[in-house]
Amino acid sequence: MTVDLADAVGQLALEPKQFLGIPIALIGACFLSVGAQLQHHGVAKVEASTPDMAGGGLSGRQLLLLLRRPSWVIGTLMLGLAIVFQLVSLFLSPLIVVQPLGAVALVITAILNARVSHVKLNRSSIIAICLCVGGVGAFVLLAAFFARELPVTDRDLILILIILAIVLVVFALLFVFLRARFKALMYIVGAGVLYGFVATLAKVVIARLVQRDFDGLLVLCIVALLAAAALGAYFVQNAYSAGPPDLVIAGLTVIDPVVAVTIGIVILGEASLAPLWVGIGFVLTGAVAIYGVFLLAKYHPQAVDATPTLEAVIAPATDTAAQSGLD
Repeated sequence: MTVDLADAVGQLALEPKQFLGIPIALIGACFLSVGAQLQHHGVAKVEASTPDMAGGGLSGRQLLLLLRRPSWVIGTLMLGLAIVFQLVSLFLSPLIVVQPLGAVALVITAILNARVSHVKLNRSSIIAICLCVGGVGAFVLLAAFFARELPVTDRDLILILIILAIVLVVFALLFVFLRARFKALMYIVGAGVLYGFVATLAKVVIARLVQRDFDGLLVLCIVALLAAAALGAYFVQNAYSAGPPDLVIAGLTVIDPVVAVTIGIVILGEASLAPLWVGIGFVLTGAVAIYGVFLLAKYHPQAVDATPTLEAVIAPATDTAAQSGLD
């Protein structure tokens, strides 16, 4: 079945209340940018003060030390505000409209990190950021025209929870057995995938709470949401210790919405009326955005080498922390 331009424009139109979700999501993106920069600074300070614990992910002691870093605590509060703004925007607007607006955070974080760390982005990094933002923008533009927001049935929700359980187990096992080999990109991909499920489940939980649809499945959704958010948050903190904040934000603001919208398309059938060329467009634009993340991981001037020495990791972190003067 084909969809003509008039029908597509009609699908894109939002109610006045739904338009409020857009500026709210943009404000949340600003909090996400600043919070990420502050958290990255706090993790760098802790890693610099505990060189004997480098490698294999943050330890329990290092996580406790983060609570004593003012920059990390303030950054965490700002990320909390970003989540609140995101949830409000999800309540007001369709997920496919507001979730990808987080890509704005990538641009803000790249500029902010360059100013704070006094490291100028190279040409390859700028191209990578453009690919991330452009790919996500094109992906969502297609979704906004051709995807329809449909109610989530119990069957769909159970399928999402089963897939999330498998994802949680896979990433947990990979971390347990291969944590010494984990690099920033692996943490970022894991966090992005998990947060994609978190965004989807958050939308479902909000809708069911508003409808007063309380049942065991809702409780299971909340538990799964919290588990995915907790593991994703831990991965993010470890990513900060191995890469620059704009690389972390690139992964989250690209992989997160791509995963969330893909769930809507594949599982919820939100693009069932879209023609074949739109499906091909989803694959191509998503691939471009994700390729941008890999490029940024490879060419960012602050990216950690694949086999760094202990001094190579600790020294830049110490220098950047000292120069920024955040705490």
